[in-house]
Amino acid sequence: MDVDLAVVGSGFGGSILAMVARRLGLRVALIERGRHPRFAIGESSSPLAGILIEQLAGRYDLPRLKPLAAFGPWQRAYPEVVCGLKRGFTYFEHETGRRFVAAPDRSNQLLVAASPNDELSDTHWLRADVDAFLVREAIAAGVEYADEVELDTLEWSAGGEPVLGGRRHSAPVRIAARGVVDATGPRGFLSRVLGIETQPFDGYPATQALFSHFTDVARCDEMPDYVGAGARGGNPPYPVDDAALHHVFDGGWMWVLRFGNGVTSAGVAVEDALAHELRLADGEPAWHRLLDRFPTVRAQFAHARPTRQFDRIPRLSYRAASAAGPRWAMLPSAAAFVDPLFSTGFPLTLLGIERLAALLESRAFFEDSRGCGPSGPHQLEAYNATTLAEADHTARFVAGCYAGFARFDLFVQYSMFYFAAASYAEMARRVAPERASAGFLRAGDPRFASALQSLSPACGLHGHLAARVREAVESVNVAGLCEEGKKNWYGADAEDTIAGAHKLGVTPATVAAALAALGL
Repeated sequence: MDVDLAVVGSGFGGSILAMVARRLGLRVALIERGRHPRFAIGESSSPLAGILIEQLAGRYDLPRLKPLAAFGPWQRAYPEVVCGLKRGFTYFEHETGRRFVAAPDRSNQLLVAASPNDELSDTHWLRADVDAFLVREAIAAGVEYADEVELDTLEWSAGGEPVLGGRRHSAPVRIAARGVVDATGPRGFLSRVLGIETQPFDGYPATQALFSHFTDVARCDEMPDYVGAGARGGNPPYPVDDAALHHVFDGGWMWVLRFGNGVTSAGVAVEDALAHELRLADGEPAWHRLLDRFPTVRAQFAHARPTRQFDRIPRLSYRAASAAGPRWAMLPSAAAFVDPLFSTGFPLTLLGIERLAALLESRAFFEDSRGCGPSGPHQLEAYNATTLAEADHTARFVAGCYAGFARFDLFVQYSMFYFAAASYAEMARRVAPERASAGFLRAGDPRFASALQSLSPACGLHGHLAARVREAVESVNVAGLCEEGKKNWYGADAEDTIAGAHKLGVTPATVAAALAALGL
């Protein structure tokens, strides 16, 4: 098989990139080791991911991709492709051996809305459905797809072009390409065949994960312990379960993500000390030992039944020493992974697709140091540096969150770095694209990045953290965050964004018009 671009791995990132490349007139091979539908982790989208999907669909003439950007269009276009409603980010603090009781001042919870209504809501992706759908779309777009392929070699032609080798159903496979992209995930194809070293994130805690899918998981908003919060403090900004729901505790956290078919994804990410104490390697018995620590979480899962085996990841974080080279690159999801916290995987992957798409569009991706000029290698070096810098920056932030779990007030205050940067990036892409150039979580903004690092709870900073974070994020806070009077409940308020128009370098009328175009 001779192609322009070989994409290895047909998860959502690989399939979207393959479709983009095909729209650019390239002959594309999409190579999959397994078969669809198949289980995959990484299931929760975000507002920034939604607008990236929307913009990729518009730029590269992929109208069938655009409905995946929000819940309402998705339900109308593809009701058979299962997703879940994600109106925001919900966090509850739990203490070992103690029932959760909502504090009158809401100090043991955090609710941050990501959308004002269901129509514009983010989604949880049942990846077995979504990945299979995207592969079918890639095939329909003209991508050459092959599954059940075991690739094990990568050689280079005399002209410096990659040649992939392996087997499919015992028959040899050879794919000659002008370039190759790895979308297989951490410790994937290119890491193995190129012998790329692993470089741990500096100062990041060693963590493990255990997860499965369940039926009959109770809703928190129907449980007395959680309902009491609304009764005393008014109506929450969105139904707390129609969200990425997090149970936070010293040493780790649990995610609970609901799909529209009655299935719930749930799992834990914990530091090694707690993982060893729980004997996480035991799988399902360890899951029940964790539930036994937290009475209210145990009650939520009292009637839950797993629909599949439990999976464990003994080392959750991963960082490759390099993410790109002449004629090859990894998607961010293959180059590094930090943690599912804050749903960072989707936007990082989509940003990587956007950047690689630009290199494919200019054909700079196919240049190398031996032939066609300096632009290709230089731009791939920039992609490599940006991809790893954003991973490092994200890891510093998540490490700070883990350090704050033992003091929920610190976690809440420090989390404002994420919510401020994410909401600013989303709005900037709509009204002032040049102001979105600082990258994910504003990794390319020296002042913001420095404050995120220096104010981290991992650095032992406790005193006056709320005031210092508020000052650090003020220039990009267009979502009314860090306001003490809101008592940890942050709705999606158009007035906050309009009032912050000057921070985006535009008029309030410009922001109002952009929101009106969304139906707000």
